[in-house]
Amino acid sequence: MNRKLTIIIALQALLIITLFWVLVFYGKDEYESYKQGVDKAITSPPLVKEEQGVNVVTLPLSVQKNSDIKISKLASSQHKGVITSYGTVVSIDGLLDLKSRYQAAQAEASVTRASAINNNAEYQRLKTLNADDKNVSDRAVASAEAAIKGDQARVLASESTANNIHDTMRQQWGAALTNIAIQSAANKSLLKDNEVLIQILLPFDAPEPKPNSTLLVSVADSADSKAIPTVFISRSTNVDTTLQGKTYFYRASDSALRIGMRVQTSLIGTENGNKSDGVIVPNTAVVWYGGKAWIYGKQGTNQFVRKPISTDTEVGNGWFNQGTLKTNDEIVTSGAQLLLSEEFKSEIKNENED
Repeated sequence: MNRKLTIIIALQALLIITLFWVLVFYGKDEYESYKQGVDKAITSPPLVKEEQGVNVVTLPLSVQKNSDIKISKLASSQHKGVITSYGTVVSIDGLLDLKSRYQAAQAEASVTRASAINNNAEYQRLKTLNADDKNVSDRAVASAEAAIKGDQARVLASESTANNIHDTMRQQWGAALTNIAIQSAANKSLLKDNEVLIQILLPFDAPEPKPNSTLLVSVADSADSKAIPTVFISRSTNVDTTLQGKTYFYRASDSALRIGMRVQTSLIGTENGNKSDGVIVPNTAVVWYGGKAWIYGKQGTNQFVRKPISTDTEVGNGWFNQGTLKTNDEIVTSGAQLLLSEEFKSEIKNENED
């Protein structure tokens, strides 16, 4: 009985071993085929290659279609420069002080001139009496003549003082403001509380403002500041010590403006401004990496290269760009994020291999 059981067990073991080797023999081909497929997948060409220091992403047309990658041509555009600058609401205390001194000198000259007229009349009377048999003394006539000469000297001194003050006003404030200050009947609102004087700084290449031209300003660093119209007066003879540029005087009437307040202005589409030729990069084409804006330009049939763009000038639904991007250049306007991901994947693989 035991012998028969032993034989049965031995036969079963032999059968199991035989079946195992049969499976190994017939499964060898399947295993080799599977292994070759895996090796082939692993050794397939990478999607990203570096060419002349630039990563080139390659996507077959079928992948582009399945990934909904869309290509568009850049359209040409023209853009007028925007000049943004700053200004300061200036105090006119110095102008008012010079005005007062000028008027005082003018008034003194007028008073002295009126006195000279009276003294001259007295001198003529005494001179006539002296000639008529010395009815008055020669000393009285000489005194009257001396009074006339004194009046003339004081008139000249007062007029000289007034002229010097006038010249100082012109040097410090310019001819236009000087005329406004000394002509009390004209533009006197500038010298009252309802108007302020603003010195605006414009870049050296900015066009010269035209007489009575207007400019909109707003309070600098204020999110809810409204646009305030200003009117051009003249060039400013003073410079801004903090920034380089040409300075001009403008006048404005607004209760929001205070002495010493900084304002900002933007000159958009000025008459003398030149238009710049470029292209509009749509928002949908832009991806962000490293704090910068990029687009993917098409290179060949199925290759794409990442390029930086400028976001300094926003227009409509995109950004105005010049330089490397040209009209009719083909860029990715849908699916650019996928290309960026593929580019990053290649960099991660390279790091692991190292």
